[in-house]
Amino acid sequence: TQSSWTLSGLENIASMVVDAISAPPAGLTQDFNQEVLTGTTIMAVAFDGGVIIGADSRTSSGSYVANRVTDKLTQINDTIFCCRSGSAADTQAIADYVKYYLSMHAVELGEQPEVRTAASIFQQLCYNNRDNLMAGIICAGWDKVNGGSVYTIPLGGMCVKQPFSIGGSGSTYVYGFCDANYKEKMSREECERFVKHAIALAIARDGSSGGVIRMAIIDKSGVERKVTLGNEVPRFYEGN
Repeated sequence: TQSSWTLSGLENIASMVVDAISAPPAGLTQDFNQEVLTGTTIMAVAFDGGVIIGADSRTSSGSYVANRVTDKLTQINDTIFCCRSGSAADTQAIADYVKYYLSMHAVELGEQPEVRTAASIFQQLCYNNRDNLMAGIICAGWDKVNGGSVYTIPLGGMCVKQPFSIGGSGSTYVYGFCDANYKEKMSREECERFVKHAIALAIARDGSSGGVIRMAIIDKSGVERKVTLGNEVPRFYEGN
């Protein structure tokens, strides 16, 4: 009798543990089951001699922060990068495909491809699979033909060359700031400050953007990566 009571008790405890694991606390179930998204702020700006790309580092699943130090600046080749927003899985897969195709193309050419070639591959993949993908891409970099250039590939697979581009959920908060402060042929230092301040403002307002600010400066000399930690992110008016 003692052993059967003990066994029954253990079974009840085991059942309670299974129920607790399979049923997260109220309010979190929906978040855990949502697709992992890089609800984000991404940005690329051409300056006199190259481009600077930047992004925050927060990856979310609903209101649950899945990763607070994500690297959303994905290197495609030596001097071409992409910034990813949308579904984390979709954008990572697309970037891997483009990296593969571009490496094969570089072997055929015998030299590094142009940025517009990488953007064209992104555009073709996103457009041909537009019903199945949730991916917003900014493709930017430097090549010896065109110098620094920025291409935007939003949802649906359109491709547009722009002097600067912003994307992700946080971008809606900083369009006015960017329109007011962007100028052509900025110096590298001016461009760095512009990118850092724009992303910091987006982080302050957008709940899906946060963490650190990652930047990559791309020019004919190569790539320099910079990280602005959370306690170093520029602060602006946040109310009383």
